Amino acid sequence: MKSINISLPESMQAYIEEQLASGAYGTASEYFSELVRQDQKRKEQARLETLLLEGLDSGEVTPMTAEDWSDIRQAVRERVAKNNDAGQGE
Repeated sequence: MKSINISLPESMQAYIEEQLASGAYGTASEYFSELVRQDQKRKEQARLETLLLEGLDSGEVTPMTAEDWSDIRQAVRERVAKNNDAGQGE
């Protein structure tokens, strides 16, 4: 695991210390790791929303079968598993 040094205003440092004191996080590293995870999730959701809107705007409508939905669910499961495995290797 790599280390990153950052400089923060005192008000932000105090806020982080409050979060640690509340027991929400054990260390500042845990706090920042959670912030990065949330940011990644938010950006992925925005990307998916963009793709969905592009699909809706494509104009081409195709009926979905139960098999189509099953295939999509399986592809999502595989992608999530791959992303989870990649995140654990750091």
